[in-house]
Amino acid sequence: MEQVVLVAVAVTAILSLTVTALRWLAAHPWIVAAVLLAAAAATGAWGWRHREAARWQQVRASGLRYALGQLDGLHHREFEFAVRDLMRRDGCADAAQVGGRGDNGADVKATDPFGRRWVIQCKHKKAGWSGKPVGTPDLHVLNGTGRQVHNGDILVMLTNGRITANAAAFAKSQRLHLVDRHLLAEWASGTRPLWDLLRALPPAGRQEAP
Repeated sequence: MEQVVLVAVAVTAILSLTVTALRWLAAHPWIVAAVLLAAAAATGAWGWRHREAARWQQVRASGLRYALGQLDGLHHREFEFAVRDLMRRDGCADAAQVGGRGDNGADVKATDPFGRRWVIQCKHKKAGWSGKPVGTPDLHVLNGTGRQVHNGDILVMLTNGRITANAAAFAKSQRLHLVDRHLLAEWASGTRPLWDLLRALPPAGRQEAP
């Protein structure tokens, strides 16, 4: 009999607490909304990470390749994602597209298998080789922020177009690396990683002097 009374008391207490909690939540509906929003955000973040992991596996399995015509036809933001995927293809598991408003001159950042940090600025040209070339002013932002802001070891200006002779000379003097249409074609459609196609890269674990 005593056990029955204890169970009844416990059930009554639980019901009372439940009713009290429901009344409190009814009086504070914003808390319910906040909890639901947080749960939705967490679910969305998990889903995004799962999709990204699956996409990366697909990229690796397919041996990603791009023809120049495909790259020319992309939106400039899609072009940045394509460069990111090519870096991932070559073994940069943390490659990320970071371009957008306030990107401080970096569109793609990645760490290669040798531990070197890459900072890539992408210049997509709808007209390809016949479009306006990348000039020295385009390199100034990358040169000013690539090492100081992004802690880059290897700074790259990459375009599906062409690069002026003055820009090439400036890049050489500042230890910036250039990927023009011809080199991009070799990289995107081939099997060699970008670090095998560029010259005078710093050795593993060593940052280039500014």
